[in-house]
Amino acid sequence: MEKRAVLNKKNNQSYEYFARNSVETILTLLKSSKRGLTHQQSVLARESYGENVITQGKKNSMIIEILKAYITPFTIVLITLAIISFITDYVIAAPEERDLVGVIIIVVMVLISGTMTLIQSVKSNQAAEKLKNMVKVTATVLRRQKAIELPIEDIVCGDIVKLSAGDLIPADIRLTKTKDLFVSQSAMTGECYPVEKKADYQLVKEAMETDYENIVFMGSNVISGSAEGVVFSVGDNTLFGKVAKDVSEKNPQTNFETGISKTSWLLIRFMLVMAPAVFLINGLTKGDWFEAFLFGLSVAVGLTPEMLPMIVTTNLVKGASSMAKKGTIIKNLNAIQNFGAIDVLCTDKTGTLTQDKIILEYHLDCAGKEDARVLRHAFFNSYYQTGLKNLMDVAIIDAAKKELSIESEDYRKVDEIPFDFKRRRMSVVIEDRKGKTQMITKGAVEEMLEISSYVDYQGTVTPLTKKIKNELLKTVERLNEEGLRVLAVSQKTNPASVDEFSVSDEHEMVLIGYLAFLDPPKETTKAALEALAKHGVGVKVLTGDNALVTKSVCKQVGLANEQMVTGNEVAKMNDVELKTIVEKYNIFVKLTPQQKTRIVETLRAAGHTVGFMGDGINDAPAMKEADVGISVDTAVDIAKESADVILLEKDLMVLERGLLAGRTTFGNIMKYVKMTASSNFGNMFSVVIASIFLPFLPMLPLQLLFLNLIYDISCMSIPWDHVDNEYLDTPKKWDSSKIGSFMKWLGPTSSVFDITTYLFMYFVICPQVIGGNYHELAPAQQAAFIAVFHAGWFIESLWSQMLVIHTLRTPKLPFIQSRASFILTTITSLGIVVGTVLPFTAFGRNLGLSVLPANYFVLLGITIFAYLFLVMIVKSFYVKRYGELL
Repeated sequence: MEKRAVLNKKNNQSYEYFARNSVETILTLLKSSKRGLTHQQSVLARESYGENVITQGKKNSMIIEILKAYITPFTIVLITLAIISFITDYVIAAPEERDLVGVIIIVVMVLISGTMTLIQSVKSNQAAEKLKNMVKVTATVLRRQKAIELPIEDIVCGDIVKLSAGDLIPADIRLTKTKDLFVSQSAMTGECYPVEKKADYQLVKEAMETDYENIVFMGSNVISGSAEGVVFSVGDNTLFGKVAKDVSEKNPQTNFETGISKTSWLLIRFMLVMAPAVFLINGLTKGDWFEAFLFGLSVAVGLTPEMLPMIVTTNLVKGASSMAKKGTIIKNLNAIQNFGAIDVLCTDKTGTLTQDKIILEYHLDCAGKEDARVLRHAFFNSYYQTGLKNLMDVAIIDAAKKELSIESEDYRKVDEIPFDFKRRRMSVVIEDRKGKTQMITKGAVEEMLEISSYVDYQGTVTPLTKKIKNELLKTVERLNEEGLRVLAVSQKTNPASVDEFSVSDEHEMVLIGYLAFLDPPKETTKAALEALAKHGVGVKVLTGDNALVTKSVCKQVGLANEQMVTGNEVAKMNDVELKTIVEKYNIFVKLTPQQKTRIVETLRAAGHTVGFMGDGINDAPAMKEADVGISVDTAVDIAKESADVILLEKDLMVLERGLLAGRTTFGNIMKYVKMTASSNFGNMFSVVIASIFLPFLPMLPLQLLFLNLIYDISCMSIPWDHVDNEYLDTPKKWDSSKIGSFMKWLGPTSSVFDITTYLFMYFVICPQVIGGNYHELAPAQQAAFIAVFHAGWFIESLWSQMLVIHTLRTPKLPFIQSRASFILTTITSLGIVVGTVLPFTAFGRNLGLSVLPANYFVLLGITIFAYLFLVMIVKSFYVKRYGELL
């Protein structure tokens, strides 16, 4: 029965079974071996136990995408209005008065908004999928004794997986071999401290699944050490997958998403107040409650920015595509706004300020002379370790292959003690053909001096006295001042060990020399730092390296006069003291991963939008804590998974270009939101005033709907507009309160000239065309009077709405100091042309518009010029009051 329960791939895999039984039993059960699976066996395993994919969080089906595109707060309002309009204009209307034009216009608005949103959503999903495929998380798997890198989704039950520091655990795995393995299970248990895992763990009493020391779980990551194990559960059948099924994890809303939501409901509430007010005013003043009701519906449509979802989605997709071209992959589209809002960038030194191309410059004995023996021992240490090989290990191996003749088959690795960030060193034990064993350790100088009791100095092994230690430290200091990173190498011959070697064996060693590495600054770093500063982003260097090396590099990139704060100093500070320090200083050295995270937390608590750029396992906690985690495609797995943004080049200049693209995207979204909100507010404010004093409706419902349709279609070109360079100079944060103030300041400016247009049309233009004042005319002439009036205000409203787009898109002088993109200019110009010729067409006459005299267009020119002039004055005062226009 127990075996049958285990083989039930869907529901009842028993973790206790895999923790309790021997490795041989489990391998037999899974039809695998310590050599790994064959290709055919992997195919069968996938068919039997499923794919290594978590279905929770998979992309939505097309039906869901369609519903999301067409059903938004705005389109629900429009659909409701269309239903009401259909009932009033068609169902209950007299046969000769039935008219579906209004319904058709509303439906067209819904279709345009929904279809464009759907198209952009599909493009967004495709782009996101394509970008994610560019950043593959892989695992090392044995397939018939051959170690290969496979994408984690290709891993199956029965695979033998090798793990080392920095790896994400790709599935639920029963460990078969471990070496000082420490794993972070915070994704599963919430515990922040790593736990030790052991292959030889014996289950003797009942325990929680996550307490089984010989099992590691998908979603965890290796902090230090190494291991090997057999996969027994994948995808949805893992513990992580089961949790994902029970709890729908939803990322907290970003500032951007919250801003969009607040703005949407602000505009809807505004519409729910204005539309009924217009209905009541017109019903009371005109007496025709049915006509007033229809007009109130049209006002509601006019106040609904139904294109907002489409504009936002289009901007985000276009922004992500633009950033991808600039070498920046956005894993989450909604992170774009936070990316553009970054005002503090925290970054490691290695690989960001420097070239990340480590070169072994010197291999010195303890007297400071070149010594091939030091390089030989360093080679053995780097070559035989199975943990995460860093760039210094690669540099050592490359240098040894060029300078030495080493027959690796003459040596056998006995054991190793993997690297961890607390010890900052690692050891290997090797044996030669004669049976001689050596423990060789390399690591940070201070830590190596702690475990070395002797020194090979000038050909003699002597006790490591304080005097010799000071001389050695002076040599290291001199190398550090030259910008060289220094590691020390120690060894111990024929070390004794009872069972296997451990950290406790790293003592009474003989220091034999140093390794000095050069990681020169990138040529672009100085210019990139200046560019980031120009755009309002402060750069703070958070490094685990020592002060002297960091000072040398910082001096070369223009940060020479910066005071440094050490990790020891940070450890002694309380939160209040640290808050003052992180604001004042920009370079922090000798930091632990926890101290990096604490600094990021402190900066965020102070109100900064923080980006953290890193590529190592020690950077992952700080990346998760930051508003935007930034990594590179060559980073370790856990760093890439923790990141919101991935750079295809590890270069601050690429980051700066992506950051500007994010701000451009945000700027274009704000253009539509603020311009549409203020324009609609101004128009409706004018409608309220006109409704009080005019003896007829200032514009027919169909005319108002068609006006709104032309404006919305023109706004679809906004995502292709560019923004002023000055706008890009400062970080951008969504502030919904400023949208209300923008509406109050800029909206009524159009009403001033709407009212002057009313006056001229009512007292000058219409009487001139029709031949008398409204109240003196016969009913047929009054109808003609109204048609001329409607045509005059329709064209004036259209011109003002179209041209104010160009005026409000920039705080500068429009058309002269700042020009819109060709696409935006072309589309808005076409909108003006269509609206202007409309009264001269049969369709225009069907809408209730009439031909206008030539002197109207003189009046129109003066009105629009005066309106744009007033807008420029008001926006100037607005900028002085609120600091920025958009």
